[in-house]
Amino acid sequence: HSPAEKPGEKPSGSHGGHQRREVCHWPCRCPPVPTCTPGVSLVKDGCGCCKVCAKQSGETCNEADICDPHKGLYCNYSEDEPRYETGVCAYLVAVGCELNGIYYLNGQTFQPNPLYKCLCVSGVIGCTPVFIPRLAGGPCTRVKGRRKPGQSLCGPGQPKQLQATNYRLMSAYRSLPLVLKNKCLVQATPWTPCSRTCGIGISSRVTNENRKCEMRKEKRLCFIQPCLTNILKTIKIPKGKTCQPTFQLPTAEKLVFSGCSTTQSYKLTFCGVCSDKRCCTPNKSKMITVQFECPNEGFFKWKMMWITSCVCQRICRAPGDIFSELKVL
Repeated sequence: HSPAEKPGEKPSGSHGGHQRREVCHWPCRCPPVPTCTPGVSLVKDGCGCCKVCAKQSGETCNEADICDPHKGLYCNYSEDEPRYETGVCAYLVAVGCELNGIYYLNGQTFQPNPLYKCLCVSGVIGCTPVFIPRLAGGPCTRVKGRRKPGQSLCGPGQPKQLQATNYRLMSAYRSLPLVLKNKCLVQATPWTPCSRTCGIGISSRVTNENRKCEMRKEKRLCFIQPCLTNILKTIKIPKGKTCQPTFQLPTAEKLVFSGCSTTQSYKLTFCGVCSDKRCCTPNKSKMITVQFECPNEGFFKWKMMWITSCVCQRICRAPGDIFSELKVL
């Protein structure tokens, strides 16, 4: 006999008289690991057993079929009262994202570039490539000379059916020439444009140049130009020219970042200006390490881009345009 129930207590194993269906079964018996579509996470199911493709926004979910945790999704059971057995994947209430001056809501899908579709999740933007079909050649090459009755238009040994589309997209981490270091094929994306057109900003890239040969995000400081009220008066453009690619301030100065200043003074090379519509951007640079001292808070170090030369051109990229260098091969 089961123990007597206390007043106001629900019967054990039930929710208001509705018995929930068990979705987890042990020991685990898993099917082959599935291949998820781009942008869908491969996760362990809610039973802790098998690898599954996570459910996406608007799809049904339960204790086993979990929602994509990397997209801030959760299983909303509110419409399945009183059983609370099957839910629908929904986004948690969170902050949106901003890209190139446009604000996107949390969970919003958008396409800022023809090559990529992006998703805003809690202030972070994630993107997956959009595969663009390219038509292949004809189903087979024509046979030279006259065709005999009943003869196929395909040459000997040629398949009559070829793949209708050909997908080729530049790798996200492609950077040639590739270098082999400590059994690691070092790869890196180009550095993003500096986050600020004047003053100290930040640029980033993804690289596997580390001990574990893992793709990681790397950041560095960048200082393209000082914030001057009238920079054209400060920089002297040579007579007969329309651009001055680089310039330096008269004296070395300490750099200020987040309320902290460098322990050393630096005489940096900055990118100049043009009197026409061209802009000057870094052409060659090296990496240095600078140390900052904070009042009553100690020291910290940052890697920083040290500009050695700039080039003036008509192609001017907006800071933060992460898609400016993407192209279809």
